This record gives sequence, structure tokens and C-alpha cells, in this order.
Amino acid sequence: MTALHKREQNRVAKEKRILDAALKVFSETGYSAATMDAIAVEAKVSKPTLYQYFGAKEQLFTAMLVPQREHMLKAFTEPVHTDMVSQLHAFGWTYAAFVLRPDMLSLARLVIAEVKRFPEIGPAYQAAGPDFLLRGMITYLESQRVQGRLQFDDSELAAQDLWGLILSAPRTQALYMPDNIPDTNSLARYITNGLTVFIKAYSTQVPDDLKQLKLLSIDCNRKTGD
Repeated sequence: MTALHKREQNRVAKEKRILDAALKVFSETGYSAATMDAIAVEAKVSKPTLYQYFGAKEQLFTAMLVPQREHMLKAFTEPVHTDMVSQLHAFGWTYAAFVLRPDMLSLARLVIAEVKRFPEIGPAYQAAGPDFLLRGMITYLESQRVQGRLQFDDSELAAQDLWGLILSAPRTQALYMPDNIPDTNSLARYITNGLTVFIKAYSTQVPDDLKQLKLLSIDCNRKTGD
């Protein structure tokens, strides 16, 4: 391993440590109370090092969301499965696991609470998180339309329908009732139902896709029941 390659690995590892620390501090204390000092302590780096990587709290807040959103899109951008229904099913579970994480729920609550005092964090959160994810979903759905697997007039509305159908209700409940996190069986119910409605509305091969979804749901239930 060359010295240059090792330095790059160290830089990437340190950046990840900073971003993980930022997520922890922001989700626990909120945007206004979070300080670069606290994040530096949590990341175990000096404050000058923190500013070297991220010049301001606003930049760090935005950068913190990047790895989270990219993880959610892996079902589409780095698919393990070749068929559309399996990719949609994988996305549904990845999305659920992400948005129902305690730290992400806390972060969303704090953004809602603080956006009036700090209006800049609303657009930053929206642009770095939901809007980026939406664009990735639109790109994927449009590719499926080109392949003749989906039919729709408005790709943005189709993407909005997809994530709304999958998990809108349980996430909303979890945001306002922290002790009301759905269990695996409840998530399976929401995800399967949401994908069923989506397939019926947009698929060009409804019977076959519903059959595939049923098999995936049965297999998923079997695994989670072990």
C-alpha cells in the first residue's frame, strides 16, 4: 500500500467519523444547540480539523445526509435483484429501516421544530435528503417505463405515490408518537399493501407482478419468523 493510498484511506475514515458524529449530535440536540465543538469532541478530532473538512455547520448538516440518502437508493442504483418487483420490494424495506431509525426520526422532529427559527435548515434538509431521493426514484421509474414495465404520465407523481404508499402512515405515527414504532409484521403489512396498490396503478404486467410480490412477501415473512 502506497503512502498516498493510506493517507486517502485515513481521510475517508476520518470524514465518516465526523459525519457519524454530526448525525448523533444534531439528532440529539437539534440544529441550534449543536456546536462544532461538540461534534469535534464526539468525532475525536480537533476543531481546526473539523473546519478543514467542513467549513461551517450548515455545510456539515447538508453533508451529513449524503451517505444516508445514497444508502436508500442502492436497491435501484446497485440492484442485487434483476426484476423490478424485487427491486421495489428491497427499496421498501431499505426505506423503512432508514426512516424509522430513532436518530433519523429525532432529526426529522428537530428540523420541523426549528425550521421557523432557522429557515435555512428546511431547504438544506429537503434538498440533501428527500429531494435527492425523489430524483433517484424518478430516474429509476422512468427507466422502467422505457423498458415497458411501468406506465404513467407524470414520473414525479408516480415516485411520490411509491414512497407515500409504502410507509407514510407508520412514519407519521412514529414522528409524533416515539413509542409507536411498528414491528416487522406491521411493516410487512404496510410495504406489501403499498406495493400492491402501486403495481395495480402503474404496472404493465399486473397479474405476474402481484404473483411475484406475493412470493417475496411469503419468503420475507418466513425469514422474519425464524
